[in-house]
Amino acid sequence: MPGHILILGGTTEARQLAAELTGPGGDATVRITTSLAGRVARPRMPAGDVRIGGFGGPQGLADWLRTHSVDTVVDATHPFAGNISANAAAAANATGTALFALRRPGWTAGPGDHWHTADDLAHAAAQLPALGRRIFLTTGRLGLAAFAAAPGADTLHFLVRSVEPPEPPLPRDTDVLLDRGPYTVEGETALLRERAIDVLVTKDSGGSATAAKLTAARNLGLPVVVVRRPPPPEGVPVVHDVASALQLLCQED
Repeated sequence: MPGHILILGGTTEARQLAAELTGPGGDATVRITTSLAGRVARPRMPAGDVRIGGFGGPQGLADWLRTHSVDTVVDATHPFAGNISANAAAAANATGTALFALRRPGWTAGPGDHWHTADDLAHAAAQLPALGRRIFLTTGRLGLAAFAAAPGADTLHFLVRSVEPPEPPLPRDTDVLLDRGPYTVEGETALLRERAIDVLVTKDSGGSATAAKLTAARNLGLPVVVVRRPPPPEGVPVVHDVASALQLLCQED
């Protein structure tokens, strides 16, 4: 095992990896630090050392890697956290630090799904007027300006769900639901029915914590607009589960 491992991200996979590395089967001589962005007021804290807040760009991260003698960086951030992933790649390259990404697999459409893919939030917003009037937005609290500025947005009603209050500008007709997963199919189905939702909009985050909404939409025959996830930085190895991450770390001693 490397002597100091920096895990970037507050995802479920990041917490699982930290727990495995610091648990009874871990190596007590290895230092584990998880870095959280600090955007959530009450984050779920991982095992081991934790730092909260940004690094100040790729140069700040590179300085931190050198100062704290980090041997390996695990980019276990959200699949749509493109900026920190790019910063991690640049900092690792500048310092010669080993880096790989831990990304849970994305979702795939199945029988009965009515998915419409989008390249980004603006592309997703542009598709909505043709699909329905009452929109359930589950793309997080950032980037909602794309929906506020979209053609036809004033004719739509939006239900926005996020962990923290969303940042303006918001669409004119918007209700905000503050909630955090995991969710159940029964609960998501009830929500879609109670709010008379016509269209679900989501990012391809993957994982099981928020996948119930997709099953609920399928069962109700609702269209789903899915924003494609960006690729990881070029040249960065990717694993898709914690077991594979542990195996890769054991090869980096």
